[in-house]
Amino acid sequence: MEVTEIRIHLRNEARLKAFATVTFDGAFVVHNMKVVNGNNGLIVCMPSRKIKDGTYKDIAHPIDNEFRNKLETIILKAYKEEMAKVGVSADENRQSAAGAQRADGVAH
Repeated sequence: MEVTEIRIHLRNEARLKAFATVTFDGAFVVHNMKVVNGNNGLIVCMPSRKIKDGTYKDIAHPIDNEFRNKLETIILKAYKEEMAKVGVSADENRQSAAGAQRADGVAH
């Protein structure tokens, strides 16, 4: 299975940096993957929905770690390319998000 298209939709929030839409083999698309500023850098979160107990459950996700890593690498590369198009590095975006947190550690 090959990724044939990635569309990045930038966000300017403390943790949420972008949504990604990924097309596989020109035949199957997954919307609402998220690029998130995690505790140890950028991560990709799969689309999910909230269930009755208040937790979230992925509605689409890779089966094995090899494909998950491949997909994350491709999405983060596309994210960094999109950030470069608008003239902001991914590192600057993470730093500005860190600066947006109040002294008590809560993002605003």
